[in-house]
Amino acid sequence: MDLKKARLLVTPTSYGKNEPRLKTELEQLAGSVTYNPTGKPLSSPEVAALIAGVDGYIAGLDIIDRAALEKADRLKVIARYGVGVDQVDLEAAREKGIIVTNTPGANSVSVAELALGLMLALARQIPEAVQSVQQGKWPRYAGVSLEGKTVGILGLGAIGKQLARRLAGFDCTILAYDPFADENFVEEYRIELAPMDMLIARSDFVSLHLPLLPETRGLVNDAFLARMKKGAFLINTTRGEVIDEAALLRALESGHLRGVGLDAFTVEPPETSNPLLHLPQVIATPHLGAQTDGATSNMGWFAMRDCLAVLRGEEPKYRVV
Repeated sequence: MDLKKARLLVTPTSYGKNEPRLKTELEQLAGSVTYNPTGKPLSSPEVAALIAGVDGYIAGLDIIDRAALEKADRLKVIARYGVGVDQVDLEAAREKGIIVTNTPGANSVSVAELALGLMLALARQIPEAVQSVQQGKWPRYAGVSLEGKTVGILGLGAIGKQLARRLAGFDCTILAYDPFADENFVEEYRIELAPMDMLIARSDFVSLHLPLLPETRGLVNDAFLARMKKGAFLINTTRGEVIDEAALLRALESGHLRGVGLDAFTVEPPETSNPLLHLPQVIATPHLGAQTDGATSNMGWFAMRDCLAVLRGEEPKYRVV
């Protein structure tokens, strides 16, 4: 179609924040662009209220279910600004002939850097130490070094690989579990592939980088946590639904786990009453893994290019359905 006649909906709250050209170029190319009026991910009714008459949709973490898509009378493409498409009803999109794309690898460096940052912050009790000094105290915390430890990476995809690259300089043993591991990468970075149970049992740090699928939802449950080494650390920069939060709380309160870094929760934002937020051995961040200048720019360009490609009648680079 003629892009000058196209109506676009753009909902990611960080779209164009660090790269203004994403907005200016899109507005120059398209007939009209509507941005997220709420400043947060949209609910299904909010999507439904905006989607009628829209040809292309660059989507954040909105709920794009069947009810929302019933109102999509002209929609040709949903270009997800990010990797996860679990909030999109892919079957409903397929039935309506709507192409869905995502942005694999765009935020992998940023998420891996955060995972490593959480690992180091937990190991050296950095938040507690900072707070103590601010309170006029001068404690001597006994930290944990990554040197000589075993770090387990569950999921050796784009993010897991970037984490492994960064861990290579810490003189630690790197274990990884991935059914489709890149053998050349594993050999280059001297990674030991291991079954999941073995990785869990041997690792001093376990970092989660698995997609949210029916088989990974609630994967980190009582049994999983019981298999972890006593005194180990857990880091989650993937989806919150991968963890059974009640089981995690039990493992922390019992002292079995030494600390946890969480960038994602089952309910976001979590309620202030969530007991995990009140434990000193938990470092919680507001799902900011992809919120860096580099990641948001990459996601923006990837999503915009695929959205416009579909509207031009071309094949997108990162098609999901």
